[in-house]
Amino acid sequence: MSALLDVVLPVFLVIGAGYLATWRGLFSEGGVQGLMSFTQTFAIPCLLFQAIATMDLGDEFAWPLLLSFYAGALSGFLLGMLAARAFGRPWEDAVAIGFCGLFSNSVLLGLPIAERAFGMEALRFNYAIIAVHAPFCYLVGVTAMELVRARGESIAGLPRKVVRAMFHNSLVIGIALGFAVNLTGLSLPQVASDALDMMIRAALPAALFGLGGILCQYRIEGDMRIIGLICATSLVVHPAVAWGVGQGLGLSTDQIRASVLTGAMAPGVNTYIFANIYGVAKRSAASGVLIGTGVSILSVSAWLQILP
Repeated sequence: MSALLDVVLPVFLVIGAGYLATWRGLFSEGGVQGLMSFTQTFAIPCLLFQAIATMDLGDEFAWPLLLSFYAGALSGFLLGMLAARAFGRPWEDAVAIGFCGLFSNSVLLGLPIAERAFGMEALRFNYAIIAVHAPFCYLVGVTAMELVRARGESIAGLPRKVVRAMFHNSLVIGIALGFAVNLTGLSLPQVASDALDMMIRAALPAALFGLGGILCQYRIEGDMRIIGLICATSLVVHPAVAWGVGQGLGLSTDQIRASVLTGAMAPGVNTYIFANIYGVAKRSAASGVLIGTGVSILSVSAWLQILP
């Protein structure tokens, strides 16, 4: 109960404030879009840039940590995709539904909850996971979607489509620039660092408020079996596999916290964007994000009780 009250609820109260303000017309849909554009295109890329630029790559990019998290992510993707096919959905829908179990909300939810639960120092392993999160998930999702759409046709243009999907993402660009600074040993002038710090302080609170506004625009529609499947793969399967693999690989306490808690987050807004790009399973993806975010208030609290 203390984890729910002290860690999870403050984060969801900020989301709820954004939801309520949008629902009551106090914050326009245009304002929501502008706020999310600011956070996802500028403020959060600045946050990730600084985190990667100052990270100890040798210590924090440990392959057992990444294997633990991404084994869980792939399990959520494969189970979601195959179960959707078993429910009679077309392959294209099944890939989009599987993507909901693959792409957890590692930044907007994962970072503020992990920071409140375990402190800023523990976030270094969250950043290691996030550094390859969007590239990995888009690589898997776009590759799978293009393969099922091709079905017998040429896939010569597949690598170009995958690279374009990844590097049109501002988060990936921020991460890539952070790696460039880290590996070259460059240092920013103090005035630039101060400006960067100002952007970073605005990133997560504004993003959480904006996320509430985005969720207000979704409606619960679609096959409830599929929505339940999305919630199960993202909130249960992904973190459970991450926990099992992490225990088997002997992860440290901070590493297993980062792997499991990040994996336990609800599907990210990018899952709906992915479905919308391809025009498939949009109602299921939107409802999965909305319901999954609500249910995660309880599921994340349960994982916090389980974690060391």
